[in-house]
Amino acid sequence: VQLQASGGGLVQAGGSLRLSCAASGLTFSRYAMGWFRQLPGKEREFVAAISRSGTVAYHADSVQGRFTISRDNAKNTVYLQMNSLKPEDTAVYYCAATSQSGSYSSLAYDYNYWGQGTLVTVSS
Repeated sequence: VQLQASGGGLVQAGGSLRLSCAASGLTFSRYAMGWFRQLPGKEREFVAAISRSGTVAYHADSVQGRFTISRDNAKNTVYLQMNSLKPEDTAVYYCAATSQSGSYSSLAYDYNYWGQGTLVTVSS
């Protein structure tokens, strides 16, 4: 199983980025997907999650209204559209896949597979 995250980079505050995570080696539509972020020395933080069909999505309060998770099961890809970025959004962003029952999970330990991370840096 491989989850390949991409789309990170340097952006000014107020700008936008779209992260992508391409999955291979698994039946993508059978997994709920999530995005987490992490700063050095800090715990991994939940950002957003989406159900297997893509009909149910959940965003952390810190990103609600600014970030949107989506998926394309035909392309085995999950996305994170990030708008109105703030310096505090700076982190390494990870995508993850879970086979846990339920529509989605915000708990990192529920996830079976993780991508390698992509760095997002927001300058003030």
